[in-house]
Amino acid sequence: MPSTVGSVPAFKVLPEPAGLPGPLPEPAVEDLRLETVLGALSDPLRLRIVRKLLLESEQFDHSCGWFGLDRPKSTLTHHFKALREAGITRQRQYGLERRSHVRVDDLNARFPGLLELVAAWVSDEP
Repeated sequence: MPSTVGSVPAFKVLPEPAGLPGPLPEPAVEDLRLETVLGALSDPLRLRIVRKLLLESEQFDHSCGWFGLDRPKSTLTHHFKALREAGITRQRQYGLERRSHVRVDDLNARFPGLLELVAAWVSDEP
């Protein structure tokens, strides 16, 4: 379902397909803390990752290669783990690959309007 606020870009929530592997460890919805979420989003690369997932997702979840980020794998692993541990993304293991999607319903329940702000954010980087 698309979400819009004023001139904020719309983002859609894709339905969860059946038969997915279980998610990696993450905080429960009631344990999500604003300072932890904002701390994770304070990094511009992580903010770009979440924004791209919100606005450009082509399927339910994406591997880190889909983002087209020119960073070492160890750096990307760190950033994706920080997003998952903060409760912003959910990751699932598909063989050797981890795929991520934004926990839209959970974040909207705890922090209404936060994802609209992320979607509206514009990076200074090219």
